[in-house]
Amino acid sequence: MTTAKPDEAPLIRLTDYQPTPYAIETVRLDFDLHPDKTRVRADIGFVRRAQTAAGTPLVLDGDGLTLTGLALDGTPLAETAYAATPDRLSVYAPPADAFTLTIETLVDPDANSALMGLYRSGGVYTTQCEAEGFRRITYFHDRPDVLAVYTVRLAADKATAPVLLSNGNRMESGDLADGRHFAVWHDPHPKPSYLFAVVAGDLGVVTAPYTTADGRDVALAIYCEHGKEARCGYAMDALIRSMRWDEERFGRNYDLDVFNIVAVSDFNMGAMENKGLNVFNDKYVLVDAQTGTDADHAGVETVIAHEYFHNWTGNRITCRDWFQLCLKEGLTVFRDQEFSADTRSRPVKRIADVTGLRRAQFPEDGGPLAHPVRPDAYREINNFYTATVYQKGAEVCRMLEAVLGRNGFAAGMALYFERHDGQATTIEHFLSCFADATQRDLTQFALWYEQAGTPAITARHVYDADAETLTLDLEQVIPDTPGQRDKKPMHIPIRFGLVGPDGQDLSYSGVSGADVSDGTIHLTGDQAQVRFEGVRATPVPSLLRGFSAPVRMDSGLSTDDLLFLVGHDRDPFNRFEAAQRLALDMLVRASANVGAGGEASPDLRLAEALGRLIDDDGLEPAFRAQAIALPGEMDVAEEIGADIDPDAIHKARQTIKAAFGEAIGTQAIAAAARAAPDPAYSPDAGQAGRRALTHAAHDLAFAGGQISDAEFAGAFAAATNLTDRIAPMRSLVMAGAGEALLAEFYDRYKETPLVLDKWFALQAMAPGSSSLDTVIDLTRHPAFSMRVPNRVYSLIRTFGAANPTGFNRADGAGYRFMAEAISDLDGANPNVAARLATCFRSYAMLESGRRGQAHAALEGIAAKGTLSRDVADIVGRILAG
Repeated sequence: MTTAKPDEAPLIRLTDYQPTPYAIETVRLDFDLHPDKTRVRADIGFVRRAQTAAGTPLVLDGDGLTLTGLALDGTPLAETAYAATPDRLSVYAPPADAFTLTIETLVDPDANSALMGLYRSGGVYTTQCEAEGFRRITYFHDRPDVLAVYTVRLAADKATAPVLLSNGNRMESGDLADGRHFAVWHDPHPKPSYLFAVVAGDLGVVTAPYTTADGRDVALAIYCEHGKEARCGYAMDALIRSMRWDEERFGRNYDLDVFNIVAVSDFNMGAMENKGLNVFNDKYVLVDAQTGTDADHAGVETVIAHEYFHNWTGNRITCRDWFQLCLKEGLTVFRDQEFSADTRSRPVKRIADVTGLRRAQFPEDGGPLAHPVRPDAYREINNFYTATVYQKGAEVCRMLEAVLGRNGFAAGMALYFERHDGQATTIEHFLSCFADATQRDLTQFALWYEQAGTPAITARHVYDADAETLTLDLEQVIPDTPGQRDKKPMHIPIRFGLVGPDGQDLSYSGVSGADVSDGTIHLTGDQAQVRFEGVRATPVPSLLRGFSAPVRMDSGLSTDDLLFLVGHDRDPFNRFEAAQRLALDMLVRASANVGAGGEASPDLRLAEALGRLIDDDGLEPAFRAQAIALPGEMDVAEEIGADIDPDAIHKARQTIKAAFGEAIGTQAIAAAARAAPDPAYSPDAGQAGRRALTHAAHDLAFAGGQISDAEFAGAFAAATNLTDRIAPMRSLVMAGAGEALLAEFYDRYKETPLVLDKWFALQAMAPGSSSLDTVIDLTRHPAFSMRVPNRVYSLIRTFGAANPTGFNRADGAGYRFMAEAISDLDGANPNVAARLATCFRSYAMLESGRRGQAHAALEGIAAKGTLSRDVADIVGRILAG
């Protein structure tokens, strides 16, 4: 395993990019699968590039490999003709312009606890090659710009591995001696090594037929552990719907005869889009009413769609280098968000996506781990699978659509697919398609990919009733981030409306100043003034509708203006946003008062406005559920920004929530009762929204003392689905109760790992300093294992990322516990350990005592004699920030 201290890992720079001296055209792999001694033979067809001098050494990547054979064009190479280490193979002077190198390696799948490359878990051989896992299988140009056609032969014991899968279409299969069998797969589409995949094991399967819009018959299959096939039905339905949507929205048809998904329980990531053979963490495949919540169903739908959409945005068109990661991930997140918005509710989906962006990406953008959507340097690429690349990358695509219009965006996408199919591309290639399709200059827009940090927009307005004019002054400021200062102004599309006294948008007869078109102000300078003429009544500006840009907006609106928008804005997002803005301001003030020894003072005008909103049965139940939920404690901390006292924030929020519950809890319960879901469970958006309203209303009423512990226990007992069972238990546990329900829940689900993950996670989130003791006890539970990523994420990462009072205990014990967990995991699974380390990313915002304790814990990690490159990079950047 590669080890380094924070300052020792090599820095890889975008500006240093060079193509490989040799291209690879064909790869033939032969796997003789055995649990601890898998033999891999790779026949790789190399071609010297025109710009490469004859005799230039061939240097290939490796990672912990054991070389057992090496031949060039069938002739074994003399030891003097090459040099091999576990991490590199150099052939000194290849003798021809085109040649085949045969490499034989030996790997140990059972010992691969890092779950990268080829590993075996639960009796199933699985691969994970993104970003740099293929080099753990054979020596290779393991980078995304080397595209080749793969043919793969797999041989394994038939009794223990009757299923043999790889990329592409299966060409042949048969039996071998000694109870073994084989299968040959061929993928006709050139792909980079990170998209290579193998799965072999004893698996159940669910199948379905599909015919593409252009007439291709495709055999769909989802493989899982035996006995779990019935829980694959929703995933199959989501796959079929996503395939049809991509045909209709983007004109993209599937291109192989089979599409296989495999659900595995031990997987570092959520899922992987390997060409024709997607490998999934089983939490994003296995779901039904009894073992998955409404949120789980939505998550399965999103991730299934995301990985399928990669077939074109990631596979058919891939990245030239890892700096372009957002080109596949951000773009594909945008596509899966659009799919879910079209499938479910666009306003509700938008609110959920923005809430996630603010909780994950905004803190990243404002801390030591900040980086541009396209970074310009990295030490460990695994650490750049971040919220900035995924979520902010998606927002940049959404802004591009806002700037160009839907038709212009569609034209640019069509040109992108046509021009770059089969290529490894860059952000410049991507943007040039939109510029060429629309004849628009996107030079300034490209800054969104180059500059880190969340822009802060200040807006102030003045209405002149006599002149019937509204003057709007705008200013953008982009904060400094690590390595970036003195930034250029960005092109920020601000969708808007001018809401009149009757709640309708006012028209205007003319506009001057900044570019305004189709309900959007295009802010392109540091400052701009927009003057609207012919505005015949006093307006309340509704700015950044639909959250049209990933920025922080100070609208300058008064409390009365915001209350008005809560009740009248026709844009659902801004109606929600106005309520959240008022609640955040209240919570910030209350936290300061509590921290100074005073009391939290709720402003019940907002509660009354929310009461009127929740009584509006014309609004979607899911939207009303979102609107009445107070911002979370981490949202408040992010708003405060410095010298944070998590205990004060928690106490202030609990006080205000109780006051709101007392004021409108009964009203909320009545509204939820009018929108009660059907008795028979369905995961569709309408029914899920009705359940969401019920649970939000009951949780608020419980905080206000209008629902008792016994009533929640009764709801738990009467529940007929997991969503309704978890909700009352969660309310009780977060209030420091619910022990009996937790015990009953464990007894019911102890044989269902994915549900048991929720049991661990819920206890990890329970607020208060004593929660650390609970978490420590749970690490000793027979059902917990530090070697199972899902279990580590559910307990330890949840504690660090979603329990501000427990993790940030004033005595620093939470930090020391996390540091020990990171050090324990680092030797076995650096990828998971690095994800735990990101829990420290915002420690500099804490008050001095906690800040010092967290800093000491980080320094303790950094002082270890050896660290994985993954953990060293994260810890080093946090400490340097």
